[in-house]
Amino acid sequence: MFAWRPRPVEITERLNDTSFEPAHAAYYDGKSGDWLRLLLQARVDFLSIWRPADFTERVTATRVLGRQIVLVNAPDLIRQVVVKRHENYERKSPQMRRALEYLLGDGLFISDGETWKQRRALVNDIVHTNRVPSFGPVMEKTAGELVERWRGMPDGANVNVLHEMAGLTAEIISRSVFGNNLGKESADAVTDSFTSYQSLIDSINLGYFIGFDEGLPVLRTPSLRRSVKRIHRIIDKVVEDHLAGSGDHNSMVELLIRRQERSPELKLDLVALRNEAATIFMAGHETTAATLTWAWYLLSRAGWAEQAVHEEIARVCGDRTPTIDDVPKLDYCRAVIEETLRLYPPVPILARQTKQADTIGDMPIEPASLVLIVPWLLHRTPSLFEDPHLFRPERFLDGRRPVPYSYIPFASGPRVCPGMNFGLTEAILCLAVLAQRFRVRVDAGHKVEPLCRLTLRPKGGLPVTLHRR
Repeated sequence: MFAWRPRPVEITERLNDTSFEPAHAAYYDGKSGDWLRLLLQARVDFLSIWRPADFTERVTATRVLGRQIVLVNAPDLIRQVVVKRHENYERKSPQMRRALEYLLGDGLFISDGETWKQRRALVNDIVHTNRVPSFGPVMEKTAGELVERWRGMPDGANVNVLHEMAGLTAEIISRSVFGNNLGKESADAVTDSFTSYQSLIDSINLGYFIGFDEGLPVLRTPSLRRSVKRIHRIIDKVVEDHLAGSGDHNSMVELLIRRQERSPELKLDLVALRNEAATIFMAGHETTAATLTWAWYLLSRAGWAEQAVHEEIARVCGDRTPTIDDVPKLDYCRAVIEETLRLYPPVPILARQTKQADTIGDMPIEPASLVLIVPWLLHRTPSLFEDPHLFRPERFLDGRRPVPYSYIPFASGPRVCPGMNFGLTEAILCLAVLAQRFRVRVDAGHKVEPLCRLTLRPKGGLPVTLHRR
């Protein structure tokens, strides 16, 4: 009678003395063609609906209630979508737009057309690679403050490291974007509110599948309204404080304001400024926090990798605290972060809505169809990555790089994440600063379960113990 109900997600994790296969959903083995069961399963966990054949280089299509769904999992065809024909595929999916419009308004992450073109150029300049070193002191100071707070705890203290990393990255982004301190209370409020927001957002916009090309608006329940109100209240305050003169004149917001003064056609009024600040803030802190959390899990289980991290930090930095100038020399730390991003991309599903009919490979594509590029699949495709489910930082050492368009944790093409270099630098530096002083341990009996909502997090966070080195 209840056979149609979604099944519990089966998690695979294997560890021995020389290799580690970190937690991932087992392959889906439900009846082929049963799209209703698959749709219901996707609402529970989008990472548990993939069969072995989906981890191959190909393009496939199916229909759900008449809506064409296209899965693109071949680097050359991904390039076609994100680069060669990007204007036809620049729109985020109705699910993503509807899920985030209440929180981010018309912010860069979910905008398209002229709004996206204007804002993209603006944000690109603000978080350009050349500007990243100027934010180094903020990253160093904030990570150092967390070290001191952890030192004030007893050895073996229990913390939720997802919460800790979210607080760290929220503070870094606040000081970088707004030029003033967020404070632990506000950082915790943002972290808790976004966790609540993600839990309240459905993974599937059913309206899209029953004929609404734009999907249906998210139901703004009292709980959802409270989460958004808390986030907006905090971001509005720091923006308003900045406008009142209490912010840093080298901050990202100050650059936005000066650009608006020179280019009034950008129409960056207070609401638009808040939307862009909120987009940079939420995207910037959440993705790096998730990456660092997964890195601690991987290093906790793979002792040989943790030892290599410690040895490299000692070799490059000695006893002094790592700085942003050390990041180019921390090759193994970088490899750990890049391998973490391969296994656990912060946004594991990149969904686009087609504007016009097209062809991908030999597959005819209909207007308003859903095109899925899934880094979770792509990064675990055996023809592209040997033993793809294993944790192997060595894949990214000695100049080795993946096949172009096979590794896209920050998306690719014109819609590549503009904060990619900021986030990578931040993750590597924070990993080095904290790993120099602490071992982070996930309890051997704790079941780690990747969960994809808006981003990819460990379900329920990641409880750990902290041990001084």
